[in-house]
Amino acid sequence: MNPVKSADLHLHTVFSDGTYTPEELVEQSIKAGLSAIAVVDHDTVAGIGPVMEAAKGADLEILSGVELTAEHAGSEVHILGYLIDHQDKALLERLEILKENRRQRVYKILEKLKGMGMELDPQAVFSLAKKGTVGRLHIARAMVAQGLATSIPEAFYRHIGDNRPAYVLGFRFSPRQAIELIKSAGGIPVLAHPYSIDDDSAITEFIKEGIMGLEVYYPEHTQGMINFYLGLAKEHNLLLTGGSDCHGGAKPQVLIGSVKIPYELVEKLKQAKDRLR
Repeated sequence: MNPVKSADLHLHTVFSDGTYTPEELVEQSIKAGLSAIAVVDHDTVAGIGPVMEAAKGADLEILSGVELTAEHAGSEVHILGYLIDHQDKALLERLEILKENRRQRVYKILEKLKGMGMELDPQAVFSLAKKGTVGRLHIARAMVAQGLATSIPEAFYRHIGDNRPAYVLGFRFSPRQAIELIKSAGGIPVLAHPYSIDDDSAITEFIKEGIMGLEVYYPEHTQGMINFYLGLAKEHNLLLTGGSDCHGGAKPQVLIGSVKIPYELVEKLKQAKDRLR
């Protein structure tokens, strides 16, 4: 009998704040027994081509994707875009703006940290990101490396996490704009890790704005949350997705394939895309 095919649709690479190269991501995905993966780096699609190239000849399907960062009611909202045209001109132009927003945000966060007595050289952060999109995880890693925090979780919990003393939002990009950008690039917009949305009524608002799916299966979701999101998806006829949100060595406790979804959910994503054409 053939084993049941499974997928992990939330993976990051060195092109954003993950530590896996394309080759390592493919290798680890195969080791995890996955049939399909999605590369959803933060505000960039630069890793998709290299991962597809690394997977040539391997029995592993690569789905194009992105994780866009938006703002709603003073908080971050992440919108996943699946099966996008990662060479779409309008998408690439917008991503360049978001990439620069992320760079400026680093300076603002470091300024806040400096005001708290913690001086961190911006280059220590940018050198970790290299040519990829820079984010708070890079700042946390730099803080640990320079002894300003004992661990990445501590850096977030005490200093740079949501609503913490050195937190800065600064994306100026609404969920509606993210949804429309994904759709314009031929993709399927899905709300990432909905547990992070403080107000469940906001999820309904995003659905009205065009969200087509929910990331129901996620490491931080309890069974109660999963049941709630399954009910919400059924009520609004939404697609279901899920994944580990693996960042490699940056979050070593989260392994590729630690959250797997049945391949039939990938097929439903493809069917939804076909209906959009």
